[in-house]
Amino acid sequence: MKKFILSAAILIAGFQTQAQTLGEILGGIEKATGGGKIGTKSEGSNSNIDLSGLSSGEISTALKQALNIGVEEGIEKLSKEDGFYKNELVKILMPEELRKVENVLRSFGLSSLADEGVKLFNRAAEDAVTEAAPIFANAITSMSFDDAKNILLSGDNAATDYLEGKTSGQLYNAFQPKVQASLGKVGADKVWNKLITSYNMFTGKNITTDLNQYVTVEALNGVFKMVADKEAGIRNNKVFRTTSVLQDVFGALDK
Repeated sequence: MKKFILSAAILIAGFQTQAQTLGEILGGIEKATGGGKIGTKSEGSNSNIDLSGLSSGEISTALKQALNIGVEEGIEKLSKEDGFYKNELVKILMPEELRKVENVLRSFGLSSLADEGVKLFNRAAEDAVTEAAPIFANAITSMSFDDAKNILLSGDNAATDYLEGKTSGQLYNAFQPKVQASLGKVGADKVWNKLITSYNMFTGKNITTDLNQYVTVEALNGVFKMVADKEAGIRNNKVFRTTSVLQDVFGALDK
């Protein structure tokens, strides 16, 4: 998914310059999601689908139900212990540019320290993810009929893209202090300092990075991956359409 690739690029640029502002981060997220503007056809959009048999209320309700299901299930799974850590779809690893930290530490027999660092990054994300629930709820409630219709006729992740465009800024602001507190609560900040100190000592380098920023953005990416996965399931598999309105509205796309 392009938005996740671009988010990774944003992070790498931040590690290289160490001067990236919050505005730049959010600007990158907005760019990645198209600024939340829905209505242009995406690849594979269903522009010729006949929705005349569906009321505006049914379409709106179906899209809101699909998003609510994705959000509720995603947050429930991710907020549990190992919700991030043992889920390969969203597991937070060392930053790409700093994987060499992990490799060097392992070469010096410090594998346990590297493993503990990765585990605690994920623990912090699991602790913070519930902050998303009220922000998502507000965005879903405010969805208009025009939004819903355009989303329905767009690609597999159109509803998730809409939600991301509407909530990314608020979510980052809500997640960042929570992640920072969570990193301290689970001891990830101390382990990270040991990781970097050990790496710098063994290599003679002086690497620093903003751990809070990294875990915050990776946690957000994880949430949206889970929502997108559920949305694609509802669109493409009748088994996931658990209500009559989901069956009627998304069933129209099958014809």
